[in-house]
Amino acid sequence: MEHRVSPLDQPTPNRLHRLWLSETIRLREEHAGPLEDSEINRRVQLQGDALGERIQTRAWLLGERDGQVQALQHWLHGARLAALLLLLLCILSGSGLAVAALGDGQRPVNVFWALGSLLGLNLILLVGWTLGLLLSRDSAGALGHLWLWLSAKLARDVQAAQLAPALLLMLQRQRLSRWGLGILVHGFWLLTLLTALLTLLALLATRRYGFVWESTLLGGDSFIALTQALGSLPALLGFSLPDAELIRASGDSALANETARLSWAGWLVGVLVVYGLLPRLALLLFCLWRWQRGCIALSLDLSLPGYSLLRERLQPSSERLGISDAAPPQLYQPHAGNQLAQSQGAVILAIELDPQRNWPPTLPKGISDAGVIDSREQRNQLLDQLSRFPPARLLIACDPRRSPDRGSLALLGELSRTASATRIWLLQPPAGEALDSERLSDWHQALEQLQLSYSDSAPFSWLEHGHD
Repeated sequence: MEHRVSPLDQPTPNRLHRLWLSETIRLREEHAGPLEDSEINRRVQLQGDALGERIQTRAWLLGERDGQVQALQHWLHGARLAALLLLLLCILSGSGLAVAALGDGQRPVNVFWALGSLLGLNLILLVGWTLGLLLSRDSAGALGHLWLWLSAKLARDVQAAQLAPALLLMLQRQRLSRWGLGILVHGFWLLTLLTALLTLLALLATRRYGFVWESTLLGGDSFIALTQALGSLPALLGFSLPDAELIRASGDSALANETARLSWAGWLVGVLVVYGLLPRLALLLFCLWRWQRGCIALSLDLSLPGYSLLRERLQPSSERLGISDAAPPQLYQPHAGNQLAQSQGAVILAIELDPQRNWPPTLPKGISDAGVIDSREQRNQLLDQLSRFPPARLLIACDPRRSPDRGSLALLGELSRTASATRIWLLQPPAGEALDSERLSDWHQALEQLQLSYSDSAPFSWLEHGHD
């Protein structure tokens, strides 16, 4: 029976995702204690990168093993769903603003009430965002925090609980959260105002509206000055600007002539574009520019205690053998894998054999004997050697008279990840000794869960040539 495992296709992490996951792993270890990472640290040490890159690689490998990478993908999926919900809300809100501004066409439109309906809330929130930008470190706004809350709710993954705090901590440390969430806030408002503009144009094109201004306290001269002041910038872009006589005449009743209606409609559209859409577009581009610049300079703060503790483990000044870390609070399921890069040759080894057994057997030419693993020091030394010089084929001999305990299975999975192909050789008992069928069945079941192929007879042909 033979089963070969293909490597899982993991998404290629970009730089922001690697930094984000590193911060998430740091927070997790601060709350739950250090993770079991001896094999991963050994793989990271072989790469020879700078400490920051090693920490990112370690975090990504731990995330693949423990589920944080999948949780990150779930969180991003939830963030996209939350953004779609908010986009739908923006479209509905924009349409509602335009309908509320013009009404049903049965009564004249008060131009300044219409203008307040279209731009009033936008102006208030824009001033609030600007003050937050100047006075505080975090100016995400209610819309940005709503998006973060929805993203966490839609992720539905217990592993995603620390992703949002880790992201905010990392971005706030570099003062990037205001620009990232600013892109969302201004983008949503830009869509809202664009929807309001399109709805406004559709209503003006299909209905006949009359325009008036009304006031008890202010006179016609004040409205003339205010209207022309607001319309001066839109007029530079080609939008119409009512003259003083038309503005004064509109204070008594809606003018029925077509020129007056077109002039007021063009003025209203121009003010919405110049004082609503263009500022939001400019702020969106500004936040995007600052975000991109900040992401280039984004890095890990290696002075944090969580990262300082990793320095000796990922860039050891000396090799220490025989030190056993404390057991983690939660055990993880061992798994097998394979190493496809730069592998060559064939190696045979054995795990915890009875000293009475004759080992090694007579081997074909070209097969290397790695001996018998009996101690932690031998295990670490062999794993280091196989990690540096991965074999194309690895045959591991096991004594099925011993029970397949968790430590042995974890070692088999770790050894299999150093070779392109691995097979387990379940040795026959000495002559005259029977093999416990129940224990052999336990071995078969455990190896099948590990997805490792096994054989009851010596597969020397496979080890020598790569096939049976």
